[in-house]
Amino acid sequence: MEKTENTGASSKIGTFFKGVKAEFGKIIWPTRDDIIKQTTAVVVVSAICCALIAVLDYVFEYGMNWITSIF
Repeated sequence: MEKTENTGASSKIGTFFKGVKAEFGKIIWPTRDDIIKQTTAVVVVSAICCALIAVLDYVFEYGMNWITSIF
């Protein structure tokens, strides 16, 4: 008799979770300082982009009002 492998759904799910646990152990979590630096960078870049969009919006609005006032 040949030995057959258990290829049922429960075996596949168990193998999946064993793999997840193994991969979870390989994660290098960022330090508190790294998180603070990255969060600060995101907030600063977002504020700069927001300001740039606001300025462009104002410039385009002024330009369109000037163009439409000519005609």
